[in-house]
Amino acid sequence: MTPRFSRRSALKAALGGAALAGSGLIAQRKGRAEDPSEDPRFLIVLTAAGGASIIDSVLAVRASECPDAARLNVFPDEQVTAIDGSPFRAVNYKSKKVGPLPYAVDVDQAPFLKKHAADLMAVTWTTTSVNHAVGERRSITGNEAWRGRTLQELVAAHYGKKSLLPNAHLVAGLGFNEPGSDTTLPDFAMGEVVADPLLWPLSLHGTKGTPLRDKADLVADARALRGRLEGASELGRVYRNSALLNRWRELRDQRLISFEQASVIDRLLFLPDSPQHPLQAFGLQASPDAQRVRDAFPDFDRDPLDAQAALAFLLLKQRLSVSVTLGLNFELAYNEAAGGLGKGGLPPGALFNLPIGFDFSHQSHRAAQALMWNRVFKVVEGLISLLKSEEFAGGQSFWDRTLLYVATDFGRTKDRVENDEGFGSGHDLNNGVLMFSPLVQGNKVLGGVDPKTCLTYGFDPISGAPDPGRTMNEAQIFSGILGALRVDTTSSGLPDVPAMRKG
Repeated sequence: MTPRFSRRSALKAALGGAALAGSGLIAQRKGRAEDPSEDPRFLIVLTAAGGASIIDSVLAVRASECPDAARLNVFPDEQVTAIDGSPFRAVNYKSKKVGPLPYAVDVDQAPFLKKHAADLMAVTWTTTSVNHAVGERRSITGNEAWRGRTLQELVAAHYGKKSLLPNAHLVAGLGFNEPGSDTTLPDFAMGEVVADPLLWPLSLHGTKGTPLRDKADLVADARALRGRLEGASELGRVYRNSALLNRWRELRDQRLISFEQASVIDRLLFLPDSPQHPLQAFGLQASPDAQRVRDAFPDFDRDPLDAQAALAFLLLKQRLSVSVTLGLNFELAYNEAAGGLGKGGLPPGALFNLPIGFDFSHQSHRAAQALMWNRVFKVVEGLISLLKSEEFAGGQSFWDRTLLYVATDFGRTKDRVENDEGFGSGHDLNNGVLMFSPLVQGNKVLGGVDPKTCLTYGFDPISGAPDPGRTMNEAQIFSGILGALRVDTTSSGLPDVPAMRKG
């Protein structure tokens, strides 16, 4: 296999690690309507690493419904709220601690679900691995269903040809970030990992924010001289016909200039000018939307997920990306502003993210699931609110053209020690996932839960009718997501799942 430079590594080499690369021009709504890059749909992958259990959220089971309630993961009836006019249920849960952590949990999912049920679809499935990395990868490749390409890559390839950064990954180090295995994927659709959403926009210009910010002509001359010297060098002469080297030069030179000419740095910075980040002193300014995203995600400077979500919205709104991946990882995120440990334990708001995320369910299943689902819903709320308020064109909002997929690696075991409320859980293949979008069958559960076992079961992929004798696999859900986004799957060999898409 011939190795390829990624855009990130190419521009890192060119600018000493200062810039990342993209491809193409910013998508504009002009030209031929049949070009999908002119009329894109958008994918948000929100990762919930560690096993986000669907029966601890919208498909919760009441104890009165289960003949073996004392030994299965069901809730006291008063902790489960029905959502009027909806098949969804909300968990209302309180606890004084999360396993060994002295941190109180007080979660009510009902207000969020009442507000967003119309755009929510729950889909059951049974996956094929309880390994974190493997399960995460299969959740975005459908278990290598289409030549090993990821959902993010396919959306970027279909809609992102004219976007500067079609496939952006704002969380790193997870199987959800892995590139697909198809070497024929267009280079522009490959994922780019953003290490620090707060400061990353600074890397998208060669001179702004530096002592050379008023010497653009000098920098241009230096770049031109570099090109001539490289062409005259022995390396340049020997490899002048190398497609790989010429591709690297094109990314380093022309594509970087595209970032600079588009003033991307000014459109994505959302930090306020402050002594800690003195933007004006360095000739910088925040995005016109900076205050909006800070209002939607007020913990942007302390909570990594809020920072990711703020940048995700700006990337979509500016049409710089058509696919963004953000989410929960396994690192503890502590809010120092909340204070330290006191006599009553950790103060409210002290924990943004549990150590090992949803996987903290090993120590304390119910409290960990409640706390982490609350975190997911908080970010979903902010993203939906911003995208609904932003017009795409013709009276449509960006939200009208977006699918938000809450991706997780596997489920959790359903059993517990008799009547134990502080039980821990293991990894399990049986689960389900959530999708928020006007493009899917909203206010809908595809499949169901058997209250006798707490196991989910499948559905007819054509009609959507529940089918207790069927389980759904990764490839079917993968195909259903692509179908809802109207990605052309003609030559893929994927199973068609029309039940998942609207219309």
